[in-house]
Amino acid sequence: MRHVIKFIKSKHFVCFVLMAVMSLFVILARERGFTDKVELLIYDRYLRYSLSGTKADDRVVVVEATEGDIQKLQMWPMNDATMAQMFKNILKQEPCVVGLDIFRDIPVPPGGEELLRVFQEHNNIIAIKKLGDASNPPIAAPYVLKDPERAGFNDMPVDTDGIIRRGLLFLDDGETFSTSFAMRLAAIYLKSKSILPGADNATGFMKLGKAVFVPLKQGDGGYKVSDMGGYLFLIDFKGGPFKMFTLTDVLSDKIPPHALKDKVVIVGVTAGSMKDFVYTPLGGSNMGEGTPGMHLHAHVTSELIRYAGGENSPLKFPTETAVRVWIIVWGIIGGMLGFVFRTFSRLIAALLVSLSVIVAVTFLGFASGWWIPGGVPIMSFIFSGAVITTYMSKKEKAERNMLMNLFGKHVSKTVAQSLWENRDEFIKDGRPCPKKLIATVLFTDLKGFTSVSEKFDAAGLMDWLNEYMDAMAGMVLNNGGVVNKYIGDAVMAIFGVPVERTTDAEISEDAVNAVHCALGMEQELVKLNEKWEKQGLPKTSMRVGIFTGPLIAGCLGSSERLEYTVIGDTVNTASRLESFDKDLPDGEFAGRPCRILIGQSTYKYTGDKFYAKQVGEASLKGKTEKIVVYRIGGLA
Repeated sequence: MRHVIKFIKSKHFVCFVLMAVMSLFVILARERGFTDKVELLIYDRYLRYSLSGTKADDRVVVVEATEGDIQKLQMWPMNDATMAQMFKNILKQEPCVVGLDIFRDIPVPPGGEELLRVFQEHNNIIAIKKLGDASNPPIAAPYVLKDPERAGFNDMPVDTDGIIRRGLLFLDDGETFSTSFAMRLAAIYLKSKSILPGADNATGFMKLGKAVFVPLKQGDGGYKVSDMGGYLFLIDFKGGPFKMFTLTDVLSDKIPPHALKDKVVIVGVTAGSMKDFVYTPLGGSNMGEGTPGMHLHAHVTSELIRYAGGENSPLKFPTETAVRVWIIVWGIIGGMLGFVFRTFSRLIAALLVSLSVIVAVTFLGFASGWWIPGGVPIMSFIFSGAVITTYMSKKEKAERNMLMNLFGKHVSKTVAQSLWENRDEFIKDGRPCPKKLIATVLFTDLKGFTSVSEKFDAAGLMDWLNEYMDAMAGMVLNNGGVVNKYIGDAVMAIFGVPVERTTDAEISEDAVNAVHCALGMEQELVKLNEKWEKQGLPKTSMRVGIFTGPLIAGCLGSSERLEYTVIGDTVNTASRLESFDKDLPDGEFAGRPCRILIGQSTYKYTGDKFYAKQVGEASLKGKTEKIVVYRIGGLA
């Protein structure tokens, strides 16, 4: 149970939970439709890119009533006689079908009888009607049109951002079944090619030639909460630009021979004053005037014809499970990069690379006929990466503060850098993890400190002692050691912690550094004594004990006050060496202010780098086994 609790508190588990929470957050945001707009904007851009290099569909031709045509007619709407003449001039070129994208639910005399005759004699004329909704009243089919099968609704679903991306094939409100204008035009054209709509045996959905039209459903692409009523499909806009003639061209009979033969001809209005424009991915609400409504019907008609002939195919969509896995994967990637990099500057660089990968995958998927969501993986990556980077940054700050509280100014910059680089191995559960290692311990103490202290007042003594401690601590740091603690006038330093040293070469380096440190301390003390003598202050001398061996390093104390320390026989031995036989004769070392004693293990690790004289075997206080003691005289 203790191990389970430890694991739950570990940063790896916390980061895993954060990644899961951020991925779930994005999934829920998508479920609520908050990501729809982002996905639709990405879809628009991909769609426009995919249109470059597409071939125009010459089977669909548009006849436009432009602003210039209206000026020549000096009236609008055109009267029935003018409309009848327009149809006659078009029909004599033998088009497959003619679509009228102009409302004519009421007569516009003169010419009503002639217009009626044209509609009666030619059953390949299809007109529009409007089903309407709560805010838009319906508009009937042309008054001269008696066959309801020759009228199709021109209603188009508008997305929440005002852009039309979807088309409708059919609408069934439970009472009335209606077919769209474009579907009727395409059906007549395809019938001339012996292609008839039917039901796909496998899915039950409408099959038209080589294409099965699976209606859009909730969750496809960027449509998570949009109204999905009716037989919906995405408009691919790959048919244009269409061959175009003006109304004046038709009325003056200036259309080249056979230009309309066997074509789908759509008649409509593009004059700006008529405001028959819609916003599409080709020209959205913030991208200009928009797309003429008649061109939108031309695009849908062309799409149905192309799909039926196998020239293009409807977009496919990954399953909901696949989308969620896609979101989670990028949440994990973002979280892992945040865990590894731990800074926002590097995370941003990783984001740019990951963004490129997501864009490449989703765009290539789009070009291959798949709409793979691109916004939600980016959100999952950013949220997960940002949260975990923030968490790791705060945790690193806490760890740095903890390390500074433990070591403060007691380690050199080199040791501090090594400690920080290896913090993942060094710190667990918010504190340094205990380790058994081999290190070198150094103890110092002043000779006759009690008698010296009697010559000072309190402030003077502390100033004198601090000057001494500052010099000694500086030597420890300069030689790669750690000042572990100050005990009165004594200093305890360790070489080989807190970053574990494992090889013999590293352990030997620590032992050599400790002896170098002791010799440096002696030189510093000589300088201090000279200075103090000039100032009329008492001089002093010191003893140093050094021993290398196994010990346990870790933290002791409460959660509010921790102290990094080492324990073990090696520590005790170094302390005993410092205090060993305080009356030991100096002999050849007479006159030196510092006595440096090392144990046999330290002597072995330092090799022949120093002049060392064996003092002999000695029984140290508190120990039963004798050790060989050496006194250091200087460099070899």
